[in-house]
Amino acid sequence: MARKTGSHSEITGPRVRAAALTLFAQHGFAAVSMRQIAREVGVQAGALYLYTKDKQSLLFDLMRTHMDELLAAWADEPKGQSALDALQAFSRFHIRFHLERPEAVFIAYMELRNLTDENFAAIEALRRQYEGELEAILRAGQDAGELDLSDIRLSSMAIIAMLTGVNTWYREGGRLSREAVADRYWDMVRGAVGA
Repeated sequence: MARKTGSHSEITGPRVRAAALTLFAQHGFAAVSMRQIAREVGVQAGALYLYTKDKQSLLFDLMRTHMDELLAAWADEPKGQSALDALQAFSRFHIRFHLERPEAVFIAYMELRNLTDENFAAIEALRRQYEGELEAILRAGQDAGELDLSDIRLSSMAIIAMLTGVNTWYREGGRLSREAVADRYWDMVRGAVGA
């Protein structure tokens, strides 16, 4: 199907993804229809299929984009010299990255159950890759005698859950600044790993 004269895919495509992100975060994937997304963008519902195969593909694209951006940003993050430096960098990075995109984080964690098995497996592989980055830091710290851990995998999952949890309560303009939150969470992470 040809696009209408005057339509701009480089504008409308990102608007479709932005509208879906907001609506999925506010109402949940299952409660949002393609018609609602189309209304938010200002196009006919049928026009959405020029930009996405279906609602499932749209959800998967949002989640994959979030994970790809997370992994790329972490790869570019300075890590310091020691495992403890890298752990501090990871803790601060995770909080900063996630606080900057609360809707994407909400969807990435709360809408996994709505992915098809194939899409879930792809997102889970990206999540394991990110978790593996933290596990490697913890293992290096353990090997260097900087950290004292009884279970690296469990410690990794606990740290990520704790750091991601900031998104559930933090509000801009509240009692603590982002930097103060990162400082306090770094103290907790350091204590949790026996540093």
